Amino acid sequence: MKRLILALVLATAALPGVALAAKPPVYTAPFSDLAAGGYDVVAYFTVGRPVKGDAQYSTVWKGATWRFSSAANLAKFKANPAAYAPQYGGYCAWAVANGYTAKGDPLQWRIVGGRLYLNYNAEIQSRWVKDIPGFIRKGDGEWPRVLEK
Repeated sequence: MKRLILALVLATAALPGVALAAKPPVYTAPFSDLAAGGYDVVAYFTVGRPVKGDAQYSTVWKGATWRFSSAANLAKFKANPAAYAPQYGGYCAWAVANGYTAKGDPLQWRIVGGRLYLNYNAEIQSRWVKDIPGFIRKGDGEWPRVLEK
C-alpha cells in the first residue's frame, strides 16, 4: 500500500501545473467523505442544535458530501453553501487559530457573527470561548495556509 501511495505521489509530482494541498479544504473523517460528520449544517441556524442529516438529502460541495435533515435545508445550502458551511472547512477553530488543523466535532459548535465554528472537543472549546474574537482573528489569518502544513 505504501508503495502504491508513493508511486501516485511521484507520478502526480511529475505533472506540470499540478499542486496538491496537504489537506482537503473540508474536514472529513478518515475513510469518509461526509462533511460535519453527516450533520445538517443548516439546522444549527434554523433549530439551534446539531441534527443528523439523511443520505436522501445530500449534495457534494468542495469535494465533500453534505447531508441534510430535509429537502428545505438542502435547498437552503445549495442556494448559499458558504453561509452555512462551518468556517475553516469544519476543522477545529481553535487549532486553526494556533496554526494547525485538527478534526472539528459537530457536537462542539458555536455560531458567532452568523458563522458556524466547530471545535475538537469540549475541553478545547472551553479554551476557545475565553477569547472568541481573538481566536477568530488569528484563525482568519492562518486560513487557508494551515492546509499546506
